[in-house]
Amino acid sequence: MGGVSDRVGDPIGSGDAAGAEAGPRTAVLAAGNDRHPGAEQPRSPYRAMADAERSALWRQRLHEAEAGLTRYLVSRGNELHLTDWFVLQSELFADLPGPDAPAVEWQRVFFRGQALMERFLVLRYGEEVLGDWARSNAEVHREVEPDRGRGAADPIHRIARQAELYGSDYEFDEDAPPGAERAALTITHCAIWDYREKARRTGVQLTLASPCTYCTDALSANIRAKGYRPAHRLTNGPTGHGCRWESSAVAEPTAATDEPGES
Repeated sequence: MGGVSDRVGDPIGSGDAAGAEAGPRTAVLAAGNDRHPGAEQPRSPYRAMADAERSALWRQRLHEAEAGLTRYLVSRGNELHLTDWFVLQSELFADLPGPDAPAVEWQRVFFRGQALMERFLVLRYGEEVLGDWARSNAEVHREVEPDRGRGAADPIHRIARQAELYGSDYEFDEDAPPGAERAALTITHCAIWDYREKARRTGVQLTLASPCTYCTDALSANIRAKGYRPAHRLTNGPTGHGCRWESSAVAEPTAATDEPGES
């Protein structure tokens, strides 16, 4: 769930038009589910998330991505043309909403920023560096995402909250609720794909062929950064594109011993 040039950034409404040199046009679509009007929704524990909490999560995600990109570019040494980087930063933080602005305004800024950062990296270094960026972002995520004391369930709850931002259909396992040792979540319909197609029809330029290209790297890196083992699989069926995510505790290595009969 997670970027946008592809997702339209992790996704989006009516948007900022930009010229070819300035980067892709992005749009912000209202969150919601209009696929099956009146249909009962699957269990979605964060459906009632307050607007202020949604805004805060969009802001945190923008911070993780921009700080992670800064960290990644520093790691590449002096090969960056600083003027290009300063121009990108000015675009990322142009027209910021006020602190009390509704979540949809921070959603717009996040999608625009994700699209600009993806395009910046892909044009200069190629799509293969997106995984490196995701891992750099995860180092920032490690520091800024609170540990809420739920163990392996913490990263899965973060994925659920992100899914909620997009209006995706998702549910925790019924037979094995999220626990400290293992937690799992299934996104039965990823709304990022819906937003991408809506955006594509309005002329938005998508950098990546699939939102999963960056999203799976990013979510896996976030889980690892918190000290857990990630696992995922992508799905595509009657309910559309989706995915299943697991987070599990990493087994402690067995200590060596010199006792007779043991090796």
